Amino acid sequence: MVRVKAYELRSKTSKELLTELDEQKAELAQLRVAKVSGGAASKLAKIKIVRKAIARILTVYNQKQKADARKACKGKKYVPLDLRPKKTRAIRRALKTEQKFMKTPRQKTKASNFPMRRFAVTM
Repeated sequence: MVRVKAYELRSKTSKELLTELDEQKAELAQLRVAKVSGGAASKLAKIKIVRKAIARILTVYNQKQKADARKACKGKKYVPLDLRPKKTRAIRRALKTEQKFMKTPRQKTKASNFPMRRFAVTM
């Protein structure tokens, strides 16, 4: 079995990925049986390759799922929590820049009635 390449997996559909995943898991089960029954060294070395292949397939599959979910939520008012930007808790709770610089009606009145004084003297 040759190494599975991620760019090759990305061209496959989700169903093809799942069938390939089942094949890899079945092969891994056979290799583990061979390990217990004292199989050849080549089979024991193959376990690592198959495990990594399973991880690659799952990674590509999950990326496809997330991309489809993003596409489905595009332009909607609410986005699921796992699709929102993570950042940090403090940043997520902080005021947005427009909220930060908003002024109350009283502040606006005071600013217009008492503007900053201009002085003619320069240094």
